[in-house]
Amino acid sequence: MKKWMLSLSAIAAFTSSVFAGGNIKFSEYDLPNGLHVILHEDHTTPSVVVSVLYHVGSKNEDPQRTGFAHFFEHLMFEGSDNIKRGEYMKLVESNGGVLNANTSWDRTYYFQQMPSNQLELALWMEAERMAHLNVDSTGIETQRKVVKEEKKMRYENTPYGHLIEQVCAGSFKVHPYRWTPIGEAQYIDQAKYGEFMDFYKLFYVPNNATLTIAGDFTPAQAKAFVEKYYGYIPKGTQAIPRPSEKEPRWTAEERKTYYDKVQLPGVIFSYHTPEQGTTDAYALEMLGNVLSNGKSSRLQKVIVDEKQMAVQAGAFPMPMEDPGITMMYGIANQGVSEVDLETAMDEVVNDVVKNGITDEELQKVKNQIENGFVNQNARLMGVAENLANYHVYFQNTDLINTELDRYMKVTKADIARVAQQYLKKENRLVLYYLPKKEN
Repeated sequence: MKKWMLSLSAIAAFTSSVFAGGNIKFSEYDLPNGLHVILHEDHTTPSVVVSVLYHVGSKNEDPQRTGFAHFFEHLMFEGSDNIKRGEYMKLVESNGGVLNANTSWDRTYYFQQMPSNQLELALWMEAERMAHLNVDSTGIETQRKVVKEEKKMRYENTPYGHLIEQVCAGSFKVHPYRWTPIGEAQYIDQAKYGEFMDFYKLFYVPNNATLTIAGDFTPAQAKAFVEKYYGYIPKGTQAIPRPSEKEPRWTAEERKTYYDKVQLPGVIFSYHTPEQGTTDAYALEMLGNVLSNGKSSRLQKVIVDEKQMAVQAGAFPMPMEDPGITMMYGIANQGVSEVDLETAMDEVVNDVVKNGITDEELQKVKNQIENGFVNQNARLMGVAENLANYHVYFQNTDLINTELDRYMKVTKADIARVAQQYLKKENRLVLYYLPKKEN
């Protein structure tokens, strides 16, 4: 489910190239070892994107070993049997490419964009770390330090850096969404070599991966490279574990207070919502845009501009593979208490629950959603990622061409219904994120 925004002037430039001739064309097939391959041929520019999505995120971790999926995001750049330590990034960059990776609750995603004449190199490199990753003490110790430093910089030393951690910990009692992908540093410190190797052998296997190639290539040549570099990799021998825990239905509002090194109080509402791809999830995402996307959005207009009770306010769903949450937040203006800010935020919520949204707001949010699709699918990287996501999460790769229709079918009545059904006090956590008291 996509949420990218683009200016109207940019839309005009992109529309003809993206939607001329209709759908985004692709083909897909499986290797005998279970690797799913998606091909999207586009000769517009002499470049190619190669990505691998592993269907493993933080929700697949042992509660006593959180942070493993994110740790492997780093470890996968340590090299392989045939790529020396420290050479992985250099190989890509020296051949005119860029690369990166990211980890979520549900997946780990690796990608590189290269000149099209380097397709074979890109495919070989991704196959190397799928089959021959360096999981050794040197790499493990190096990345332990890197991950701990990242957590310190992004969470310990960033204002409101622990906000998502606190929201997840308070919103989920049973489901593994209760911890975030960064995990706990002590678990990475405590883990032994064998635990890392076991995780690698379990999840980083062809039958838990989707390989996407998008850009300037010929399918016959790409398929030959795929067979050459991935066909020999053995299928994983273990069943891929998926979480079976179901978050119980909440029957009463829960409240939590967290103190941190911040100057202004924050108020966060976290409502339980259904998994991505459901009819209600589309309506809730659009409702979130009405509440917070743009200067005329409800929270911005009422809380920030008119009442001047917050320096910032917003709302956004967190679409996940399993039932997740929709968050609303406000950062109080100087001199405004968290209690008064909560009251003001509740007034905005209660108004949309009682009265729904206007025709103008519905049209605006549909325009925003459509613009976002154009923006995302105008880039090879966006197309590659979307193709992989739709296959893994929905088992329907062609949603890249049809998902927009699901948004366009959402009505004012749908949005009014989900507001009444989900934006209830008994379905939420209220978090006060407050300045740490002086000793």
